[in-house]
Amino acid sequence: MATTSVGTYPPNVRPRLWVWDWAKPLVVGLTLVCLWGVWAATATAVQVTVDGNTHTVYTHRREVEGLLLDAGVVLHPTDRVAPAVDTPLRQTAEVVVTRARRVQVVVDGRTLEVASWGSTARAVMEDAGLAVDPYDRALLEDQAVDWDAPLPPISYRAARSQFAPAAPWARMEIAPLQLRLVRALPLVVDDGGLPFVVRTTAQTVGEALRQAEITIYLGDRVIPSLGSEVSSGLRVYIQRSVPVMLSADGKVLKTRTRGETVADALAALKIGVNGHDRVEPPLTTPLYEGVRIQVTRVSEEIEVTEQIAPFETVYLADGNLAIDTQQVVSAGAEGVTRTRYRVRYEDGQEVARVLEDTWVAQEPQERVIAYGQRIEPRTATAADGTQFTYWRRIRMLASSYSAGTAGVSPNAPNYGRTYTGERMRFGIVAVDPSVIPLRSQVYVDGYGRGDALDTGSAVRARRIDLGYDDANLVLWNRWVDVYLLWPPPPAGQITWVLPNWPRPPQ
Repeated sequence: MATTSVGTYPPNVRPRLWVWDWAKPLVVGLTLVCLWGVWAATATAVQVTVDGNTHTVYTHRREVEGLLLDAGVVLHPTDRVAPAVDTPLRQTAEVVVTRARRVQVVVDGRTLEVASWGSTARAVMEDAGLAVDPYDRALLEDQAVDWDAPLPPISYRAARSQFAPAAPWARMEIAPLQLRLVRALPLVVDDGGLPFVVRTTAQTVGEALRQAEITIYLGDRVIPSLGSEVSSGLRVYIQRSVPVMLSADGKVLKTRTRGETVADALAALKIGVNGHDRVEPPLTTPLYEGVRIQVTRVSEEIEVTEQIAPFETVYLADGNLAIDTQQVVSAGAEGVTRTRYRVRYEDGQEVARVLEDTWVAQEPQERVIAYGQRIEPRTATAADGTQFTYWRRIRMLASSYSAGTAGVSPNAPNYGRTYTGERMRFGIVAVDPSVIPLRSQVYVDGYGRGDALDTGSAVRARRIDLGYDDANLVLWNRWVDVYLLWPPPPAGQITWVLPNWPRPPQ
């Protein structure tokens, strides 16, 4: 028996098989084209519009319902079709489909898929068969909306498909809308009168009271607290505060308090009152709306004043002390008289002063100073070597004058004459007779010897005026040592305590 290897043909068969392999696809294609031509020639063309998208569909169906199945349009019971789905296609050349809005309704912890023609949230809930309480709240995409406000227009999104559909409506689908129904919970509010019920969708007690337009003041107390979570049947107690106006310590405060009396209000505001303070109205007065509380700070103080009486200075002669030497025998003390008052203050202002007592705390005591009266001869040597004996040395302010500068008119009969009648010359000095007796002899450093034979209206106490001739006048204005030459005058002419003016420089 002869064998044939794989992939080889008998010589008389090979040409015919090769021709068939080449012609087979062509024959199949021509067959399909003929069949499609026959199908198209016998099909009915219908214009289909779905949600505004129009496309021509060829079908052999006899009714609209079958046509929509061929067109891939899945109908929801609420969708609208014109003409009706049981209409024969021979009676119409156009079919219009309008699909209802797809809405996801979230309510009571569950999600409902609803197809609705409603244009408001209330209408959608009615289509979903949900009853709406007047206090319920609608949320659109988590945003609160009015129940009767128009919903946004229908939007479309691209359909998810592995193939490229021919119909335009198959390439687009309605974007679903999400509506959330928040149920209102009953809340019992006790506001000091008869309790009443409010229905709220708020999450907290504070939000619920605000939605119910119940004003809560800063001083009010709410139980449970404003931040507490709302639950069905929750009872809320409101303890109302009373508006008060308080004047105290120079300030005016407007506030609210839950106290029952004036004392409670002051305690709540941490304002202390002592035994003397005055409160109007009294502390036991019940609070009422708009009460004005006045706190007057009252205090009493004991005030002691002192009246000082100066002491006297007494000089006593002491023959054992050298002249111009002093010694304090007794320092002396001022007298003190004290007066005690009880002073009353209201808000820091003195309103009353009562004298309670007056007494002498200390009697004045004299200051006793002993001054020296012992006179002894002393010897001094001048700058030019002249020696002289004196009994007293005084520091004095020296000036100079002459007949022409003494202030006397040349026509006056006493022109050029001193107080003692002597003619004016060098060596005559003008002094205060109470300090240096007239006709005393003195020695002045830088001037020399002089005779105290003149006085002057400006020559007082520790001042001395040195006389000159008009032709030899030398101007003086400085402090010098003046020596009173020996012998001293009688004791009755000596001023034992010298005046301290002009005050010698230290």
